Amino acid sequence: MPEQIKNTRNRISGIERSLQIFDVLTEFGRPASAYDIAKTINAPISTIYSIVEDLTSRKMLTRDNNNMVWLGERLLRYGLAYEAQMDVLLEARKEMDHLAAHLKETIQICTRDEGKMVVTAMATGNEHFHVASHIGSRTPINWTASGRLLVGYMDEIECLEMFKKHSETSPNNDAIIDPVLLSKTAKKEFTTGLAIQVSLSEFSVSCIAAPIKGRDGSCIATISVVLPEQKASSNLDYYTTEVQKSANIIELAICSYESITSTIASISTVIRFLLSSLIF
Repeated sequence: MPEQIKNTRNRISGIERSLQIFDVLTEFGRPASAYDIAKTINAPISTIYSIVEDLTSRKMLTRDNNNMVWLGERLLRYGLAYEAQMDVLLEARKEMDHLAAHLKETIQICTRDEGKMVVTAMATGNEHFHVASHIGSRTPINWTASGRLLVGYMDEIECLEMFKKHSETSPNNDAIIDPVLLSKTAKKEFTTGLAIQVSLSEFSVSCIAAPIKGRDGSCIATISVVLPEQKASSNLDYYTTEVQKSANIIELAICSYESITSTIASISTVIRFLLSSLIF
């Protein structure tokens, strides 16, 4: 067997064993010994001892004076972060659906994957106007309003480098590819909290986007309305106000969830310290 394949299988086996340990402890609902865990999952005791040592050193597990192990504080942080993220996504989707019903237009929530803007969620209004993009669509960051906003929060050097590295020409060659101009435009749009773009891939389509910012000031996503260019230009103030209002609602939810998560994490740390003082 090739060494590379053998090492990969060993690594996967180690990951699977770690997950089995977490599963067993979760099912037990209490600390357990490495021997009990090994017996439950029918694994070599030496293997489980080794993995438990490794996980404990990385704070994935904790161990008391009786050598009983339990889920560690690192897993708690992961769980809290995941829960907060799910709450934020739920809030964003709820506001997206509300805005789509209110404006009767297509609303998108977009995120960034390196140099691509990605449509993460989308809701369609009641109008008969439809767009070609769909959930999962990936577009160069220099083509769209959302793409520029998603890097506009970066410092000047980082923002400039993003556009230098990832800007692409559009099908009709209308896309701006000058990284200096793109960087200045992106930072200005992010500061004002609004970006407008006539589509470079669809005829007579406009996009009005607003940034969704985290507590650290970064642009974690955007919310935008996609509609006919003529309709957008005839009532621009109305659409921009509504999109920015929805972005603010989602931002407030994000700050609220992050505050709750931070508080829970702090309380959990205190509780763990008290328990360790009493038990360990």
